[in-house]
Amino acid sequence: MDAAFTAEQDEMRRTLREILGKRCGPDEVKAAVRTAAGHDRELWQRLAHQLGLPGIAVAEEYGGVGCTPADLALACEETGRALLPSPLLATAALAVPLVTALGTAAQRSGLLPALAAGGLTAALAVPGPALSTALALTGDNTPGEWAGGGRAGGVQARPGEGGGWRLYGEAAQVLDGHSASLLLVAAHTGGFARSRTLLFLVREDAPGLARSRQATLDETRPQARVQLRDTPAELLGSDADNATGEPVLDALAATGRTAAAVLACEAVGAAGQALARTVEYVRQREQFGRPIGSFQAVKHRLADLYVHVQAARSAAYYAAWDPRQGGLALAQALEALRITAGEAIQLHGGIGFTWEHDAHLYFKRAAADELLFGPVHRLRAHAAHRSGLFTTPHEKVAV
Repeated sequence: MDAAFTAEQDEMRRTLREILGKRCGPDEVKAAVRTAAGHDRELWQRLAHQLGLPGIAVAEEYGGVGCTPADLALACEETGRALLPSPLLATAALAVPLVTALGTAAQRSGLLPALAAGGLTAALAVPGPALSTALALTGDNTPGEWAGGGRAGGVQARPGEGGGWRLYGEAAQVLDGHSASLLLVAAHTGGFARSRTLLFLVREDAPGLARSRQATLDETRPQARVQLRDTPAELLGSDADNATGEPVLDALAATGRTAAAVLACEAVGAAGQALARTVEYVRQREQFGRPIGSFQAVKHRLADLYVHVQAARSAAYYAAWDPRQGGLALAQALEALRITAGEAIQLHGGIGFTWEHDAHLYFKRAAADELLFGPVHRLRAHAAHRSGLFTTPHEKVAV
């Protein structure tokens, strides 16, 4: 593994940090999340046109930059530093890989150029609070129970009378689901005996589609409830390729591994910035005639936080290079962000405990991400299970 960054990667990070430093301060973040879209549309278009951010990992033949998911992960470290509210995660890290892996040639050529240009945003709609399971981060996604299991609940799909498909049901906690132009909906079809999970494309203006933005702990991660009432949909891929439903589950798991590496880098960026802001504060805040950062106890706490952040950064960079380690890297990054954000509030003293203080933006991001993609102990447990860490020698021989 070559851990050194290329000149192009360094330039991309520098440019992105410069743009976000000017346009994405705490006040701008708070203003952007209160808009109808939940993000600054003008800034999103600038990032798309100037840096090609949503198309970093899209092949050049589809209008993308043609880089790797590792480049997207490194870019997300910078967006995490600024807590940028944007459709980047839902579109580039979740939707684009699924369209690339499962879409027909016509679907890829019709969707990927618009997604790469930023004019089209997408969201992955998974029934219930099961996004981490669907992506195989905290459990095996093959049983399909997370999507309804063919029984009542979740989202169900049936062939339409005049061709196509019809969906009914609902999905909650859909990232950027209220503003996305395109929804990728996971739904069950085939009844209980021949149940399989498929992905369907639903346009924002489809009849029977109702979306409502939900109140969330972290406003920089907008979520929506999506309801489908006999809504027309297009199957992602072909009927022949989705005969068993296994390609969909495999693609979701592969997307989960890459998304975990992206999220790990994003969490590391947020943790590093929370630590930097705390260090700056303790250098200025005085108590008993001296900066509180000069006290030995404060130095020890900051040193511990630095070790947490650097260890998480190392794990996140490794996962960007090898996405198979994404689950463990995400667990370490989320833990580092939670600890750092909590300590940041403590070390800011009385002012840090006020709900309006900027330190709470990082604390909310830490709590919300662990609720969506964790918890940490389940991420680690599933990674241990997949690696056979707790498998007995007899079981290993049997496997």
